[in-house]
Amino acid sequence: MAKDRLMDFDKALELFEPVLGFEVHVELNTRTKMFSGAANPAHADNHGAEPNTLVAPVDMGLPGALPTVNEQAVRYSISLGLALGCSIAPSSRFARKNYFYPDLGKNYQISQYDEPIAFDGQVEVELSDGTAVTIPIERAHMEEDAGKLTHIGGSTGRIQGAEYSLVDYNRAGVPLVEIVTRPIFGAEDRAPEIAKAYVQTIRDIVLALGISEARMERGNLRCDANVSLRPRGQEKLGTRTETKNVNSMRSVERAVRYEIQRQAAILEAGGAIIQETRHWHEDTGTTSPGRPKSDADDYRYFPEPDLLPVAPAAALVEELRAALPEPPAARRRRLKTEWGFTDLEFQDVVNGGLLAEVEATVAAGAPAAAARKWWTGEITRIANAQGREAAELVSPADVAALQALVDAGSLNDKLARQVLEGVIAGEGTPRDVVDARGLAVVSDDGALIAAIDDALASQPDVLAKIRDGKVQAAGAVIGAVMKAMKGQADAARVRELILERASAS
Repeated sequence: MAKDRLMDFDKALELFEPVLGFEVHVELNTRTKMFSGAANPAHADNHGAEPNTLVAPVDMGLPGALPTVNEQAVRYSISLGLALGCSIAPSSRFARKNYFYPDLGKNYQISQYDEPIAFDGQVEVELSDGTAVTIPIERAHMEEDAGKLTHIGGSTGRIQGAEYSLVDYNRAGVPLVEIVTRPIFGAEDRAPEIAKAYVQTIRDIVLALGISEARMERGNLRCDANVSLRPRGQEKLGTRTETKNVNSMRSVERAVRYEIQRQAAILEAGGAIIQETRHWHEDTGTTSPGRPKSDADDYRYFPEPDLLPVAPAAALVEELRAALPEPPAARRRRLKTEWGFTDLEFQDVVNGGLLAEVEATVAAGAPAAAARKWWTGEITRIANAQGREAAELVSPADVAALQALVDAGSLNDKLARQVLEGVIAGEGTPRDVVDARGLAVVSDDGALIAAIDDALASQPDVLAKIRDGKVQAAGAVIGAVMKAMKGQADAARVRELILERASAS
């Protein structure tokens, strides 16, 4: 595949105005699927199920199988619409979206088209410097997910070069809400940051509502990023591309930046942008062509004849409205105050997309400062090195358990980092890793004193220096003891014992 020519980002913005749009798909964590009684793989109880074990005749598109609407999915969809500031339709209708899905057995998707459950909303997102940006929401509609293809053979795991593909229908029929924005103007040089902040805000909302696991690496939350450019001073919108199913906030940011640079280079050279879907490649940080982007007419929408309209009672809508959690902006202000973070400390958490993880870690018993340190420090470092999201490496409960071992004196910081690596490697809980690797701090003063005596034997003048007021001389002995104990000693306790020896001599 030929490498795309890119324009410098700043130059691209001098010549063109970026216009954004996003379609975020949220898998709902109901116990069963959208239109069948099959267990929902997006529910926590069903993670890791064997392929094609969570299916029903409706999911397979078998003749005579009729759909029925999942009531809980409707309630969740209304709650999400309300949280996005949308109006809730007194009556909405499902439609058939005719499109060949090799992993959706009936070859059409049950979705909503001109009569969505929620419409006309807006959500406020906050950028890294505290700037608030309002994102206009056109609609939030209910639909079902497609299944999953696994491509066998080839070197990349993608369809290109594969020998054959296997179909897993477990995901077929999983309840989805698709959130569609209106065109977003005025993003300018902050377009990539706005993209990331918007997806983060949607994730915060659905987590607060408790309606989705919102794990991007699992596909619970996916973003299609639309980007178009128009020359400065031109009213007519440019041709857009749609980068599909970007599955991390970092990747959303990178994909938007890449498309701005790619499209600008084409337009400056006199070329034309093709209206198409694009695939994001995490390993190379590039997009590649997918298929020509269809317009609504190409899908031949028509009302789903096997389902009645959804007409939620006004009392139900008000009940769900009253149960909404606090808005993301208010929640951030409250948490910042409760945790006692400075603006910079709190912004580090928000910019890292780690607010939910830190909050859950604090709820599991860790001090706020320690939770922030782990998530924005060592966990993020490992995630960046592995090209993964921090949230997928370790659970908040394990981070809290790790910090509890530190607070109890069972681990020092160095040992705790080794334990964290073991947890991330799949060796079990922090306690499991400590026991299996023998990483606990040596708390036996007798063993520490023996190591101190050995160190002093090679440095006999240290005690005299300490008695003369040169307390810093203890540092050399502490280092020797820590080395002898393979890091499994409490440096503060070692220092206390050395000073005790000096005062007793």
